[in-house]
Amino acid sequence: MREYPFELALCAHLEAREEAVVARQIGGGVRAPANRVLDVLVVDPGPEMAERAALTPETIPHAAVESDVGVGRARDPTTAIDAPPERARRVAERAVELGFFERAVGGGVRQVARYPDDWFGRLVGVENKPDLGSPGDLELQLRKDVSLALVDEVVLATESYVTGAHRNRIPEQVGIWRFDPETGEREVVRAAEPLASDEAGVELRDRHPLRTDVAVASPEAKARRRRRMAERAYGKGWRPDDFPACAEAERVAREGSEGLPYCAWKDRLVNPANCGPSCPGHDPADPPEVDVAGARDGRTPWVAEPEGKARRQSGLDRFE
Repeated sequence: MREYPFELALCAHLEAREEAVVARQIGGGVRAPANRVLDVLVVDPGPEMAERAALTPETIPHAAVESDVGVGRARDPTTAIDAPPERARRVAERAVELGFFERAVGGGVRQVARYPDDWFGRLVGVENKPDLGSPGDLELQLRKDVSLALVDEVVLATESYVTGAHRNRIPEQVGIWRFDPETGEREVVRAAEPLASDEAGVELRDRHPLRTDVAVASPEAKARRRRRMAERAYGKGWRPDDFPACAEAERVAREGSEGLPYCAWKDRLVNPANCGPSCPGHDPADPPEVDVAGARDGRTPWVAEPEGKARRQSGLDRFE
C-alpha cells in the first residue's frame, strides 16, 4: 500500500482506539524542526486537557503562548512578544481572532485565560513504512528520533511481515506495529521503550561522508518544542482539509472515523494533492462536501466548539 493512504487509515484507527489527539506531519526537531517530520504524532491528554480544550479548537501561535502578555495589565505586543514588531502585531492579531488575547483601550493586549502548561502528557511519534522492502532512510530517521528523545516513545508502523533482520536494523528502543489498513488489525510486534524526553538530547542535523553534524538540545529547549508540537497537533489534526474536485471522489470512514478521501476509479484512499487533470480517471466536478471539524469532534479530547472559560478583565483599563 502507498504510504499516504496507509497513514490515513492508521490515524483513523488510532482515533478510534486511543483517548488521545492524533495529528499528521508534525516537525520533530529542536534547532531545525523541518529537519525531521513525524508522520504521526499521538498526544495523550494531561490533567489540564479540559482547560486547553476550552480555549480554542485551533493552534495558538507559540509566540503568543510564550510571550510576556498575561491576564492582568495589558501590554504592547511589540515589546511583550519576542519577534520583530510587524510579526509581533500579526501574532497578537491572530491571538485576538482566536480569543486567546483581547484588545484593551490604547491598543495593548492581554490574555483572557491562562494557558494550561500541563494539558498534554505522553507524546508518541509513529514512523509509517508500509513496505519494509523499500525502507529508504528509515534507519537514520529512527536513530534521529531516539538520539534526540523529543517524544516519549517512537514506533514503526508497517504492513510488511517483520523479520529478525528488520528488527536488528532499527534501534532497539523503537516499537514495531504491524497494521492492516483494510481490517484495522494492529499487532504489537515489539513494545516501544520509554525515551528520556525530560533530559538533554543529541539532534542529528546532517550526515557527510566523513562526519555527522550534531547539536545538543537542552531539557528546556526540548520542553518548549514538545509544547509547540502538542499545540500544533491539537489544532491541525490528521484529516485533509480539501477533497479532489472530481466525480470519482467520495467521503468514506474507517473504524467510525469519517472524512477520508476515497477514489472510486482507483478503488482506494488517495492523496488529494496528487489528484487532478493528469489522472486518467479524472472527471471534473465539485469536490464532496466534508465537515472536517464535525468528523473530528467527539472522537478525541479535542472540542470543535468550546464554551470557553475566559474571564474578562473589565475595568482594568482605568488603571493603565
